[in-house]
Amino acid sequence: MVLRRIVGTDRWIEADDLSDRECEMNIQAFKVISTSSNTHQNITRAAILQKSADVCRDLILQQGRNFVQPDPLTAESLAEACRSPASASILQFIISYVSIRNAYVDGRHVLNPQYHFDDESFEQARNLITQGVSDVKTSLKQKNYWYARQRLGETLHTLQDFYSHSNWIELGNRSPYSTLIKPSLPLDNLADVKTPTCSSCNDNCTGNILETIITQKKLTSGYFSLLSPNKPKGKCSHGGPGDLTSLVTPKGGINKDGTTTAHGSLHFVAADVATAATRDLLQDIRDTAGNIEFLRLMGIFQSSAVLCFVVDTSASMTEEIAEVKRITSFIIDSRQGTMDEPSAYVLVPFNDPGFGPVYKTTDPDVFKTEVNALSAGGGGADDPEMSLSGLWLALAAAPVASEVFLFTDAEPKDTEMKITVLALIESTKSTVNFVLTNPLTNTTRSLSNPVNQVYEDLAVASGGLAIEIPNQLLANATSAINDTSISSLVTILQAVRDPGTAEPFYFLVDSSVRNLMVYITGNSTQFTITAPSGQSQSSGQSDGSLAVIQSVVNFHMVQIKNSSQPGWWSIYMNTTQPYTLKVTGKSSINFQFDFVEVYQVPHPGYTVFKSRPRSNGNVTLLLSMLGSGSEVPTVVLLVEASGSGFHTGLLEDVGNGDYLVTVTTVPKGEFFVHVIGQTNSSSTSDYNFFQRQSSTRHRASSFSVTAERNGTWFPGQLFSIPFTVATSNSYSKYTVTARNSGQYNMTFPSSLTTGSDGGANGVVELSAPDSATAGTEVILTIEVTKPETNDTNYAFLRLAVSRAVAPPAGLALSLWLSAGTLLIGLVINK
Repeated sequence: MVLRRIVGTDRWIEADDLSDRECEMNIQAFKVISTSSNTHQNITRAAILQKSADVCRDLILQQGRNFVQPDPLTAESLAEACRSPASASILQFIISYVSIRNAYVDGRHVLNPQYHFDDESFEQARNLITQGVSDVKTSLKQKNYWYARQRLGETLHTLQDFYSHSNWIELGNRSPYSTLIKPSLPLDNLADVKTPTCSSCNDNCTGNILETIITQKKLTSGYFSLLSPNKPKGKCSHGGPGDLTSLVTPKGGINKDGTTTAHGSLHFVAADVATAATRDLLQDIRDTAGNIEFLRLMGIFQSSAVLCFVVDTSASMTEEIAEVKRITSFIIDSRQGTMDEPSAYVLVPFNDPGFGPVYKTTDPDVFKTEVNALSAGGGGADDPEMSLSGLWLALAAAPVASEVFLFTDAEPKDTEMKITVLALIESTKSTVNFVLTNPLTNTTRSLSNPVNQVYEDLAVASGGLAIEIPNQLLANATSAINDTSISSLVTILQAVRDPGTAEPFYFLVDSSVRNLMVYITGNSTQFTITAPSGQSQSSGQSDGSLAVIQSVVNFHMVQIKNSSQPGWWSIYMNTTQPYTLKVTGKSSINFQFDFVEVYQVPHPGYTVFKSRPRSNGNVTLLLSMLGSGSEVPTVVLLVEASGSGFHTGLLEDVGNGDYLVTVTTVPKGEFFVHVIGQTNSSSTSDYNFFQRQSSTRHRASSFSVTAERNGTWFPGQLFSIPFTVATSNSYSKYTVTARNSGQYNMTFPSSLTTGSDGGANGVVELSAPDSATAGTEVILTIEVTKPETNDTNYAFLRLAVSRAVAPPAGLALSLWLSAGTLLIGLVINK
């Protein structure tokens, strides 16, 4: 029997009991993603791996090196074959993200036929694909990789649906319809709205497409509606649960979404062709972007390390700016050509009254030049600065899950930005660290004074550090930048206690962990760390047999000398002062998660929402394991940040390392996500168990805020984003604030009042200037607050300005001829 401690406490659970609990969870949980059919996620994953392998092979062979085709083809084996093993986890991350955006289309556009090739909407659906591919390409040109990935996932959904929802497969085709990704070619031989296409069927719908449609090679698709049975006379339906059109003649359907659907016998054929079509679309993007940029899009040849600095350039910051320049050069020079070389660099200066611009690049030399160009001189000495506005721009520009460092010696002038910054921290799951060189800092002052309280709050919310230090000792703190801006950094344990209390914390280190580090902030802090071997070292020993401990003012950094010791470690905190505790390491085993909304119609699925979950009800997480593929979560907990309790989730394996986790009650305050798992092994040793924890704190809200991007945003045009506030309370008033990182002109309602149904609707209208460059990314946050309770929620949207796509040549000619005919007619009539 193996005992495991839970979440840094002295509570234990038996491993055998967890196995029983897993079985119970699977029985109670519901099936959301099919395990017997090929899903959008499976198709997307397979195509990305296959096409990325092709690109890696060609690139490596061009370099005169050998390429070994990975078998089986997984993210880990592909990264190894591409000579970039450190990129395995980010490749998994990106495949999961693209797949999530693919699934998003079903959840948010179920009633829009053009997103699914339903209702014979071939021209409109092809236009969506054309615009989507254009958005991916223009975003790549601007190196806005996350928006490119977002649009790629959404576009792939529509493309893949063609093969399941149309009769392309029934017409005998076993290769992709290339015209769908070639906008210059016309769509031929479409069944018009007056042409009957189907006969009725009941249980067996094989052969329900009319013979005339088959022999004439007419292209059609099924009609679908959850709201009305109406469809044109004689037309095929999509079929399946909820499709009201399938209940009227001709009854039945033609979809091939799964093995048990109307044309389920052709499901795997359709899935294979959809996979090939996905590869073709990826090849089209590769042809435009080139091999290197294509692999960057997929996260290959990228580490997860990012160097992101937000720097106060006011007159009093001369020494701090010099240190930023030094640590920048050191990191860039020491990591060049290594697996920890940053994949992106972001710099945002600020002072008063200015902040920005954002300097963002993948070129280390360009970044070094921008940093070296910084100089002190703006704003007053130690006067409040626009620090949160600078941080806002940095979080909007940096890749998700970035480690951000802000340097300042002044309090924030723009405290109204705190809610916006929190929204970006929670949505991007980035970690923010503050290096505070306020000259009033000394070894006895508490962090509770108002000058630094906002910074401390944000550091705690993101899982970062608030380091107070005199500028003459700054080099002692910047060593933490070098340690935390590496790839494959994982959080093993994190805790915050305010007020402080004497308390033991336990954490499990698995055999994959290297570079074990402990970070503690707090004044008058004493602690003792104990290894699995029983060896201990107290905070008073700066260089002991177990660790090297550096203590500067309120910051303590513990570097474990032998971090390969797997097993249970402990830290005993002996203080009554507030403190933060964070344990990190370098490991390929990690997890990512999103809050999701589960739906069952038209078929089971989920969609991610970028806002706080509702507090009155259960919550579902989509958990994705990152690693070799052998990692299995056994317990997922929402842990109250106060340490007073936790809420256990019910797990369901939905394939490819993804799990749906349902928690019946949500913690009332802030919480972490904590995962305990096991690598597949016949051994029951603790060495095969692992624990990981989210860095970011989350919280629930009594109301929800949802917003949708509908349509395409072009330069010089007004773009409308509708949003909805939903609550169980009628006639409640809420205040509204919206901000966009492009700082474009924008209008929105300053308040909303819910109706009798507890809902209220608003619209944000955003205008990009005529000069806006296609592919320019804009992060929009809509923040809603209930004044009497200060309860806040938000919607987070990633937008980009698009390039207008010319109509197909045939359509353009048709429009030209029509215009000419109209003009001649007007002349004759005149």
